[in-house]
Amino acid sequence: MKNYLIVFIFLFITEIAIAYFHFNAFIRGFLGDVLVIMLMYSSLKIFIKNNVLKTAVSVLAFAYFVELLQLFKLAEKLNIHSEILLTIIGSVFDVSDLAAYFLGFLLILLLEKVLHKNTLQYFFKF
Repeated sequence: MKNYLIVFIFLFITEIAIAYFHFNAFIRGFLGDVLVIMLMYSSLKIFIKNNVLKTAVSVLAFAYFVELLQLFKLAEKLNIHSEILLTIIGSVFDVSDLAAYFLGFLLILLLEKVLHKNTLQYFFKF
């Protein structure tokens, strides 16, 4: 759990830097979305000892749900004007975001497989 906290802090600082320094569109728009999946995953793994696959799928499903809400312009319908809140929940649906989320999901699975010796046991333990 301590390792997940370190990863979370690193990713959180990285995401803040990406948002603050307004890097190019690829870094802010795509890489930031890949990293946010890993950020959410690591934040859950600090507190939840659930298996890798279940946690990663839950994070991916949540991200897809939020993107779906963007498709239906939820922020506009709720009259949200806060730039910070709009940055967090997003306001524009983009198919490339779905691809970025899926890439983040795959990276989680790959990194967990590489970092844990008893991969199958770790992936599917309850």
